[in-house]
Amino acid sequence: METDEIVKLKKIEMLSNRLLNTLKPAQDKRGMYNAEIRIYDYCELLSIIRNLMKLCIIALDNDSAEVPPTVLNQNIDVGLILGVTLQLFPIDEFELINEISYLCKDMKDEGN
Repeated sequence: METDEIVKLKKIEMLSNRLLNTLKPAQDKRGMYNAEIRIYDYCELLSIIRNLMKLCIIALDNDSAEVPPTVLNQNIDVGLILGVTLQLFPIDEFELINEISYLCKDMKDEGN
């Protein structure tokens, strides 16, 4: 392997160590990972779960497309759901993919 390729592989390894952090290996299950969300307290966790469930009810009920009247507070806090989704979005991993794409482009350019 050429010296330049070794340097690029080491750079990929360094970037991977720094940027691959959205998923963390689970301690109890082989091949499984954990993704973390940050919340303030149990009330916020409850709110997230309730809003996800209400959103799913609406998604499943194509005819009426509303939360059943038996559920108190029928409003869905879409901002809360999107906030959780943003926490799970692997921004660092996309940065890694971007950096690797630059390295691969450089390698292709050098080969031409």
